[in-house]
Amino acid sequence: MEATTSAAEKGQLSIHTDNIFPIIKKFLYSDHEIFLRELVSNAVDATQKLKKLAGFGEFNGELGELKVTVKLDAEAKTITISDRGIGMTADEIKKYINQIAFSGAAEFVEKYKEKEDTRGNIIGNFGLGFYSSFMVAREVEIITKSFQEGAEAVRWTCDGSTEFSIEPAQKEDRGTDIILHIAEDSEEFLMKYRLNEILEKYGKFLPVEIEFDEKIINNPNPIWTKQPSELKDEDYIAFYKELHPMSEDPLFWIHLNVDYPFNLTGVLYFPKLKNDFSIKKEKIQLYSRQVFITDEVKDVVPDFLQLLHGVIDSPDIPLNVSRSYLQSDSNVKKINGYITRKVADKLSEIFRNDREGFEKKFDDIGLFVKYGMISDDKFGEKAKEFCLVKNLAGKHFTFEEYTEKVKENQTDKGGTVVWLYASDVQKQDTYIQSAQKRGYDVLIFDSVIDPHFINGIEYKIEKTSIKRVDADTLDKLIEKEIKLESVLSKDDEERAKKLFEETLGGAPKLTITVEAMPTDEMPVVITIPEFIRRMNDMAATSGQKSMFGDMPTMLNLAINANHPVTQKVLNATDPSDASALIRHAYNLALLSQGMLSGSDLTAFVQQAVSRL
Repeated sequence: MEATTSAAEKGQLSIHTDNIFPIIKKFLYSDHEIFLRELVSNAVDATQKLKKLAGFGEFNGELGELKVTVKLDAEAKTITISDRGIGMTADEIKKYINQIAFSGAAEFVEKYKEKEDTRGNIIGNFGLGFYSSFMVAREVEIITKSFQEGAEAVRWTCDGSTEFSIEPAQKEDRGTDIILHIAEDSEEFLMKYRLNEILEKYGKFLPVEIEFDEKIINNPNPIWTKQPSELKDEDYIAFYKELHPMSEDPLFWIHLNVDYPFNLTGVLYFPKLKNDFSIKKEKIQLYSRQVFITDEVKDVVPDFLQLLHGVIDSPDIPLNVSRSYLQSDSNVKKINGYITRKVADKLSEIFRNDREGFEKKFDDIGLFVKYGMISDDKFGEKAKEFCLVKNLAGKHFTFEEYTEKVKENQTDKGGTVVWLYASDVQKQDTYIQSAQKRGYDVLIFDSVIDPHFINGIEYKIEKTSIKRVDADTLDKLIEKEIKLESVLSKDDEERAKKLFEETLGGAPKLTITVEAMPTDEMPVVITIPEFIRRMNDMAATSGQKSMFGDMPTMLNLAINANHPVTQKVLNATDPSDASALIRHAYNLALLSQGMLSGSDLTAFVQQAVSRL
């Protein structure tokens, strides 16, 4: 039987400095709203403990309605958090409250660890969490009565100094009331909407019903606490809408559930992203035993998966003392690796079981997959099996399938298979049509991440080169043993090259060559070397300025030796006629690359109109 308290008792808190409260207020909790999370969590903790004791046969009374109530009295300037949990005796108050940071939860777990793993239901350190109340209160009262038979109610008060008072109290039922007398500098918390906002943020999924303003504000049994076998698709979609009310339905989801070598539950959703790489992250919420911690999960979830939505809950994620920041350790790395593996396994499963459905979703999930392949080697190895590429005909292929499709016609003389691609089908149409005339297949790489993706995977696929369809003339993109013959003599080729160099001397730096091409190709073809284009594209998607500026420092200009225009240039008796033909052919080539603009474009159009 406990020692009763028959009269008011005075004492001093067991701490090592008289300045503990300013330290708590300024440094321990960076955000003062945390006080409500801590106190409500403690109340939930006390309730959970009573349930456990009842399950162990150590409490035989009526549990009755178990909920936590938050009451605001704006006139009296008080906030009260009440529970019907295990309560405390006078001795327990001295032990758990007066000795700051003594972990009642830790002792409880230690005592009952042989009976059942209680870690998933015990939230935390009552002593330290309780003292967060002094960030907002000038005085705090505890009125509590233990569940133990014959226990007497106790009232504890403290005004934020190291002095406290403890005395008998009147309380009919077991449980604890924490009464905060709000300080002048914290009166924002006397507004109903503000408390509701905090409870919504931190307590939305606490495992015990939370009542505020005569309403239950939480869902105590969110789907991540259930077994996947208990749930239907509509349950997952309904929960997604609860998290993101204005969003489209997710494509699919992954239910996380592991208890070794760490505890982790949760649900991750794949949203519809299309090509929007700028979509806001911070859509994955991190919980610890259903208490919201943060939506900054960069250490727990690999970067490429932070575009997912959903919830992760783990009591094994290390937090600092205020539970505000993650601390990196081996468990975080293990959890990160586990999530990556689960996502890869899920994508692989969908690909194997429903190839058609997977292909339909790939325009949406391709961003995740490609980002993962270039940023995470382990994911990249698995993703090679299900990452798809799409050609202009709209057909999807795995890397292996696509190489098999094009290797007969698109293998160069060195034995390298060349994948041709377009990043803008409309702008690159001239080059695409030229490739298709040769029987070449062209892929579409037009997402914001594709410049990085192409650069990353080229090294992962043996004997494969990836080139944009307008990066060079086709005979140089895919060099063959047999080449077209030029109708020009070597002297005529040199003369044509000299005429172009003299006429275009004021143009941006050009590397001019004369090449044998089909007569139905353009008279002049302008290309940007692949490596320069990639650097430009990658810089653009990274929001950086390319080292080459807005315009490449070098353009390749290939004169089609077999085109009639080249013959006309060579046969022109008037140098001005030759010059006009050269400039017209050059402007046509610029136009096909989208490089003709401003006054040059206007002059070209006017010249074309004058010839009608």
